[in-house]
Amino acid sequence: MPKSRIRKKADFTPPPAAKQATAIRLTNRSWVAPVMLALFLIGLAWIVIFYVTDGDLPVQSFGNWNIVVGFGFIAAGFGVSTQWK
Repeated sequence: MPKSRIRKKADFTPPPAAKQATAIRLTNRSWVAPVMLALFLIGLAWIVIFYVTDGDLPVQSFGNWNIVVGFGFIAAGFGVSTQWK
């Protein structure tokens, strides 16, 4: 039986680049980490102070809503963390 011919494939050559890649411009976001950590710590401190003082501090008139305020600070910290690059 006759052998079939083996075709030689040409080496791959990438197409020529039509234009230069644009540089990504990053803004200075050095404020994000300190603000994020500050919000986390304020929220944590707010909740801990509320429990340690049996509801007398930080704002007595808020009552149990002090917990919501503390978690609000923590949630704001997570919101700020989305800006971190």
